[in-house]
Amino acid sequence: MERAQYFSGLIVKVAQERDKSAFVELFDHFAPRLKGFLMKQGAEEALAEEIAQDVMVTLWRKADLFDPSKSSASTWLYRVARNRRIDRLRRQRSAELDPDEPSLQPTPLPDVAEEMDARLREDRVRAALEKLPAEQQDVVRMAFFSGLSHSEIAENSGLPLGTVKSRIRLAFSRLRHLIEADEAIDVD
Repeated sequence: MERAQYFSGLIVKVAQERDKSAFVELFDHFAPRLKGFLMKQGAEEALAEEIAQDVMVTLWRKADLFDPSKSSASTWLYRVARNRRIDRLRRQRSAELDPDEPSLQPTPLPDVAEEMDARLREDRVRAALEKLPAEQQDVVRMAFFSGLSHSEIAENSGLPLGTVKSRIRLAFSRLRHLIEADEAIDVD
């Protein structure tokens, strides 16, 4: 009997009869070879031994999945070993954190000058908004604070769409002039 057929027959015995002596013979033959194969693939000795033992446990538990018509015993076992090593590498890579990952970086402290400028701009916009006629204030607030579209403002206020657009355009023009005038006063 050819050696490949012999080992295939041992796996069939393990699958059908849970034959321990057949398993011991398979273990003694393949475990060291699988370990050597894994080490040649770059696995450290301890990891290679652990994976080889895992493959042999898989052989014991899932011998019924082996099909001698599709592959030899060695091909099947080496494929299982290769796949286990790949699985370990994937798990290891996903478990390692990239220290340069942006989400792991501390949030930079805001620039004090930029923050002060933003607050000043916000105060100027609020002050200028208060100086607008009430009908312009209303459409600007609905558009930018409530997030309504021009059509929704027209529906809610009962105003024609063209009137809503005109009031917003006039409000922006007046806001720009009021803010520029306020900035000019600060510069002087």
